[in-house]
Amino acid sequence: MSRIIALLYGFASYAFFFVTFLYALCFVEGFVVPKTIDSGTPAALMESLIVNLALLAVFALQHSIMARPGFKQWWTQFVPKPVERSTYVLFATAALALICWQWRPMPTVLWAVTDPYLEKVLIGVSLLGFVIVLSSSYLINHFELFGLQQVVNNLTGREAPHAIFRTPLFYKFVRHPLYLGFIIAFWVTPSMTVGHLLFAAATTAYIVIGALLEERDLVDLFGDDYRRYREKVSMLIPWRKTA
Repeated sequence: MSRIIALLYGFASYAFFFVTFLYALCFVEGFVVPKTIDSGTPAALMESLIVNLALLAVFALQHSIMARPGFKQWWTQFVPKPVERSTYVLFATAALALICWQWRPMPTVLWAVTDPYLEKVLIGVSLLGFVIVLSSSYLINHFELFGLQQVVNNLTGREAPHAIFRTPLFYKFVRHPLYLGFIIAFWVTPSMTVGHLLFAAATTAYIVIGALLEERDLVDLFGDDYRRYREKVSMLIPWRKTA
């Protein structure tokens, strides 16, 4: 029974993530959801700045702290190991949902594209960024990344396979294509407002810091294989030679 409950918990966490991710995509792109990054009644500039930075800080801290191996080792004293990843996904999704819910619009337009054709092209490129994000997650095992494989293995009694170092498709050109996809999705827009710029700049800064922290863990996990990979492939800019 406990294994079935863990399975249902894992799938519920994933469903929460998937729905929230789709909402967040529309939130950034300004599509059909009730609240987007630029919609709503603007508050005072300083209030909006403080609230939005606080929301982004909660998201960044949750991701950075809960993803560290030391935290996982401590955390699994209280949370069963098979649902540890699902719990991480649940907290991460809650932080993302909080941003979409409480974000304060800062709608002053810094630049905008007026040509309808170019506007559609930029929206298409931005959506391509989200496609890169999802496809990159599948290349490295989407279902393990979001905790489903762990709860299924727990139900069937299978041991989790050992991590194998691989560099499929996008990973041959850039070490973190998933992060690159987010950068493209957030920065390529036909209309850049103050709020959108704040969101894009803050998330990009976190992506760089998060990638550096993640690389430290990957070196610990894969050793010389990852060190050699890091020497050959750029972190975020495709085809750029590493230093």
